[in-house]
Amino acid sequence: MLGFLQPGLRELVSMGYGLFNYRFLWLFISIALFTNVLYKLYQQLQARWRAERDLAEIPCPHRHWLFGHLHLLKNNEASLADISTRSHEFSPVAIMWLGPFVPRVAVNHPSTVKAILTTTEPKDEFLYGMLKPWLGDGLLISSGQKWFRNRRLLTPGFHFDILRPYVQIYNDCVKTMLDKWSNLCELSSSRSYSIEMFENLSLMTLDSLLKCIFSQESHCQTAKSQNPYISSVYALSHLISERSRFVPYHSDIIYNLSISGYKFRKALRAVHGYSARVIQERKQALRQRGDDKPARKYIDFLDILLSAKDEDGHGLSDKELRDEVDTFMFEGHDTTASGLSWCLYNLAKYPEHQQKCQDEIDTLLAKTRKKDIEWEDLSKLSYTNLCIKESLRIRNPVPMISRELKSSLTLPDGRAIPAGYNVLIAINALHHNSLVWDNPLEFDPSRFLPENSKSRSPYAYVPFSAGPRNCIGQNFAMNEMKVAVARTLHRFDLSPVLSRPPQRVNNIVLRSSNGIYVQVTPRNR
Repeated sequence: MLGFLQPGLRELVSMGYGLFNYRFLWLFISIALFTNVLYKLYQQLQARWRAERDLAEIPCPHRHWLFGHLHLLKNNEASLADISTRSHEFSPVAIMWLGPFVPRVAVNHPSTVKAILTTTEPKDEFLYGMLKPWLGDGLLISSGQKWFRNRRLLTPGFHFDILRPYVQIYNDCVKTMLDKWSNLCELSSSRSYSIEMFENLSLMTLDSLLKCIFSQESHCQTAKSQNPYISSVYALSHLISERSRFVPYHSDIIYNLSISGYKFRKALRAVHGYSARVIQERKQALRQRGDDKPARKYIDFLDILLSAKDEDGHGLSDKELRDEVDTFMFEGHDTTASGLSWCLYNLAKYPEHQQKCQDEIDTLLAKTRKKDIEWEDLSKLSYTNLCIKESLRIRNPVPMISRELKSSLTLPDGRAIPAGYNVLIAINALHHNSLVWDNPLEFDPSRFLPENSKSRSPYAYVPFSAGPRNCIGQNFAMNEMKVAVARTLHRFDLSPVLSRPPQRVNNIVLRSSNGIYVQVTPRNR
């Protein structure tokens, strides 16, 4: 009898044991997750206590127990204006807490900015890590020996002899944009038209970059349907801006599972695929010709990369080529468009300075009897250059940059920042610091006259960063800006659209949440 029941008893016990195991497994998982959360919290608290101790000598403005200083760092016009007017309160150095656990050492005085920018410390992984899937180990993000090597290889690509023929490309691309504006004005009953600067100038700088990097004619300014590469570059810039603003997306796991993460990967494949394809096509063309000289009137950026060799005779790998191409596209696109947009807006806002620029440009072009700005003309646009510099000061395209300290840093006053902490170089606050600049919120190009700037620290004005990790393409950008401003002011009078004042936001570069609108009117000359 018992033998007959034994299999059934064993089955019942097995079922109960399995149910017990199932419940025990979930209990174990719950306890493990809860323990992990507690451990992470403990680690964060330990890091906070360590930061409180290590950075005790550095001033810390009053902060909220949970949000830290995030209430001062909102990404809107009011917050950015408040930081500008109060920047002297946080000078030369201050601790800013991004929430309860993330401290950042912020510097906004020439003495403290110099202390960090004269080093070769790498970029902050937290902020720049979001760009790494796109830019890889290009110059913007790479560090150590790789950065030293590639910086040395790429520097010849920005020699004056290389940059000289690009001026004609700038002229052609700007003319395409201005012709569009002329057509819009002709269709308007008032003979003027309200133009959103950033969108138009962004397309113009993309057009220019594709020609200067790849020698590719994109027609992106005039084509009705957007080039897939162009739309993907736009998408990546937008998605990275979105991710930087939305805290949950800072987690790679959450972001990769989101719709935005899917869109980012799709755009990334398109951009990397395009770059890789053009690189391989160029390599094939060079092999067929049997030399490394381009069959064009100018040497583009890809030519420079392909011909670069280190002291051992080694060039860049395909991955390194793609990383540097993508980096140059990113750094030379939105940043230059931002700088140009704010410059034209400022000149529209201050007509007395606009008129001086126009007089200078009209006189120059009357002498040359040409419509294009040539290489030799760039040095003659002295007042226009002053206005561009002042606009970059008052509305810098990159409001802040950051470094991660790999070794301790001693500030000029003797205070030390231990290794492992991130330092924010608050360029916007530096350029608006009343301890450094008189009437810092006033648009005054005369600040950059030689007699007014000779005693100023070179680290008081860093629109392209400074030191060994400064922007390698700053001459490229400044030349393009001079051509664009000069050609625009020669053809149009600019005035602000008072009903649509721009509202600043920091989305990787300085933009406006409601656009940067300027009224353009063809000049009667």
